[in-house]
Amino acid sequence: MPRKVMITCAVTGAIHTPSMSPHLPVTPSQIADAAIGAAEAGAALVHVHARDPETGAPDQSPEAFAPILGVIRQGCDAVINVTTGGSPAMLVEERVRPAAQFAPEVASLNMGTMNFGLYPMLNRYGDFAHDWERPFLEGSRDRPFRNTFADIEYILTTCAENGTRFEIECYDIGHLYTLAHFADRGLVEPPFFVQSVFGLLGGIGAHPEDVMHMRRTADRLFGADYEWSVLGAGRNQRTVALQAVALGGHVRVGLEDSLWIGPGQLAQSNAEQVTAMRGLIEGLGFETATPAEARTMLKLKGGDRVGF
Repeated sequence: MPRKVMITCAVTGAIHTPSMSPHLPVTPSQIADAAIGAAEAGAALVHVHARDPETGAPDQSPEAFAPILGVIRQGCDAVINVTTGGSPAMLVEERVRPAAQFAPEVASLNMGTMNFGLYPMLNRYGDFAHDWERPFLEGSRDRPFRNTFADIEYILTTCAENGTRFEIECYDIGHLYTLAHFADRGLVEPPFFVQSVFGLLGGIGAHPEDVMHMRRTADRLFGADYEWSVLGAGRNQRTVALQAVALGGHVRVGLEDSLWIGPGQLAQSNAEQVTAMRGLIEGLGFETATPAEARTMLKLKGGDRVGF
């Protein structure tokens, strides 16, 4: 049987601002529709952030997530992954609230404090529609994305009773060792869903040797106890994904990670990126995993046991 490759789609995130693309989902209905469209195109998992519907600013309140999560669940069978990353400008107590309240099948979990440089985007975008956008990007020069050992433990213990598993986001090699540390302590159990992030300023690069180094290190630390997925930021989306699929991994796409579908060409939708990635995966002789197959691979509790 052909190997099954999971596609995750991160539909809006908190990196790009509304002025960067007219296709970035902002309102609850836009975000939910984008997730459902991505699922229909072949995404087994959808990764969800919320935004203020008026300004597009990141919003990590449970009230912002409630209308999004319910509509997605009613509209498709995809695994819904709720962020605990939120925005680098938020404290962990704010970031964990939606996952703690809604008990999703999967929540994201960042594995280390890091520089998270968004300010180079100011060189590409001159005009912003909302007052918060420019200061948010400029502030990343001197604003670390805080994910201390205490923060990580706080998220793990806060969500310990709700059966949520984690998309472990690793932006550098040391983050894999941090995961191993928490696994050794019994605070997170296999199979680990390791999402390696390449090409963000402050994290590991997107060179093929960087991808190989991440894969080799994860293999050595976790053996058969993990599923490996990758995302390449911006123009690195496809090249990183293709290498990872060839190495036995899974992929993440979506407008959170890249606004583009080709050189100088904005993606019209998240579904467009999923469709393109699905074509590349199938062109390599693999098949895309269904939500049911993703639930089996990741040993998830099932969509009937969430709190929304």
